[in-house]
Amino acid sequence: MLSPLIWIPALSAAVIAFFPKVTSQIARWIAFAIALLLLIWSIFLGSQFQLVNSDWQFQEYIPWLETLGINYHLGIDGLSLPLLILNGFLTSIAIYTTHPLTHRPRFFYTLILLLNAGISGAFLAQDLLLFFLFYEIELIPLYLLIAIWGGDRREYAATKFLIYTAISGILILAAFLGLVSMSGATSFDYNPSVSSALPLATQIPLLLTILLGFAIKTPLIPFHTWLPDAHVEASTPVSILLAGILLKLGAYGFLRFGLGLFPEAWSALAPWFATWAVVSVLYGVIVAIAQTDMKKMIAYSSIGHMGYVLLGAAAATPISLMGAIVQMVSHGLISSLLFLLVGIVYDKTCSRNLNILKGLLNPEQGLPVIGTLMIVAVMASAGIPGMAGFVAEFLCFRGSFSVFPVQTLLCMVGTGLTAVYFLMLVNRAFFGRLPEAMAELPPVKWSERIPAAILAAIIILLGIQPGWLISKSEATTSAMKITSSELLTSDQ
Repeated sequence: MLSPLIWIPALSAAVIAFFPKVTSQIARWIAFAIALLLLIWSIFLGSQFQLVNSDWQFQEYIPWLETLGINYHLGIDGLSLPLLILNGFLTSIAIYTTHPLTHRPRFFYTLILLLNAGISGAFLAQDLLLFFLFYEIELIPLYLLIAIWGGDRREYAATKFLIYTAISGILILAAFLGLVSMSGATSFDYNPSVSSALPLATQIPLLLTILLGFAIKTPLIPFHTWLPDAHVEASTPVSILLAGILLKLGAYGFLRFGLGLFPEAWSALAPWFATWAVVSVLYGVIVAIAQTDMKKMIAYSSIGHMGYVLLGAAAATPISLMGAIVQMVSHGLISSLLFLLVGIVYDKTCSRNLNILKGLLNPEQGLPVIGTLMIVAVMASAGIPGMAGFVAEFLCFRGSFSVFPVQTLLCMVGTGLTAVYFLMLVNRAFFGRLPEAMAELPPVKWSERIPAAILAAIIILLGIQPGWLISKSEATTSAMKITSSELLTSDQ
């Protein structure tokens, strides 16, 4: 039941790439239909998911390279299921919002489907080296998507992304190899108890190596510099996938392979991780305030918001871990909506500069619907009650406060500053008097509004009824927890 999520998009990509009779229009509809099919299938898996079961479900196990201890082992739990659904949904949005006249469309849709397959494989893999394989597979499609369809500095941004992500993969592979060889394990199957045979002095270097690898991907300070460049140069569909789902591979790695494989070492280092989260949150929001490019502002806001995930993971209580998962999903939806709206603004005005844009909320000559949706998006990102962003941040803070009160309060300051820079964005770009040079903006078609409206509706629905998401992950987060008393003891 899980393999189709990997092999259907991979085989569809091959059909689009190698069959010359597939025209650009047919390629677009094939890619969109496949993305919708994957979304429907992942939702079906969610409907069959046993909520009270914290073990892996729908497992597939096929011996692969037995002499090396590598197996084709797939499974899902409450951590990976929401991210799988998010992957299918955002891939559908990205394909739908791709301009029909995009050059080299067959190659573009091929890469999008390969990217989807690699990300799904990483979320499903229950073998360490199989995870690493899928983690590396997504690198090449995203590199090409930025390098070919990006902006003026696309080669620089794509190369920087490639170098950073390659280093990330090297660190993760080294940690996996070290864990298996030092523990004496006979295979690379994911086993949370494998580190128990190692002394704490050995666990800590391995955990730090894994954490550094995934910190690059998330990204956290000071490994973040590739992200703003990649976002600014990437096209709107690629930015949606980059912010919406690709960054979640790093946060997923914290929970699955950091906390999951090294609970003892994690509890010893958790106070430092919480402090690292504070630095990322405050740095991200402070730098975002200084930006005049709308896209770069949102990119820096992503750095801050992903810091909340690390805070929740550091506290490792059931509530904070739930908050980390909800934050990954809510940030994926909200950042995708923000980048989608900025892309529409740029398409209609040919600018993202907050020193130039003004009055776009003008009901007659501006972009009033886009402005309204932008207000909804920034409210959600700022954690306004009634939206998904509030639920995620509240759970992170509520679950972390008893363990790390100082760090939690500082992260809450970051939430307040988030409202500041997003209010600056809305006030400068959408309020005021529309310049005469922008008095005749091209109209926004309903087909362009639909994806943004769907994203906004889901963000509000999850804010009103978060139980739909929380119920899927509750058993998993309860099983992953480290008790508050353990963390407090290690802190002392």
